[in-house]
Amino acid sequence: MQLTHYNTNFKKRTFPITLICDNVTNAPNIGSLFRIADAFGIEKLILCGENIQLGRKMAKTSRATEKVVNYEILESASEAAESLKNKGYQIISLEITESSQPIHTIQFTEEKPIALVIGDENFGVSEHILNISDNIIHINMFGQNSSMNVVQATNIALYEITKQLL
Repeated sequence: MQLTHYNTNFKKRTFPITLICDNVTNAPNIGSLFRIADAFGIEKLILCGENIQLGRKMAKTSRATEKVVNYEILESASEAAESLKNKGYQIISLEITESSQPIHTIQFTEEKPIALVIGDENFGVSEHILNISDNIIHINMFGQNSSMNVVQATNIALYEITKQLL
């Protein structure tokens, strides 16, 4: 018998993870980020950019999770990351760079809360945030494409991080 969200055995939990979205503006992507923020029990979602819209298209993919996820809309992802770093968060950027490390090689701990930064659909995480990051992680890929959808990558990253924090 298939279980529903009313009869699963999953225990509600909040992880010390804040997701900073650096100019992710595509409404369906934002809606999906609300859903995974809820699914993975992260403490906060911070949407950063000048034209963040929480309209009908976002609501269609969020499935009402924007009503239960703690979120904030800010203009600057750099300022959000710097503020959290000053509060003791470890800044972890999800980006492919010359110095990024495969996500499965990193040991995540709850010693310091995590601010996971994901980037814009076209340009990724900003250079300034990469420079202040404690870690830059990537997901190994084995096909011809050098990137994947920001939501899919965030799903994989949050799965790996929360799996280690359990």
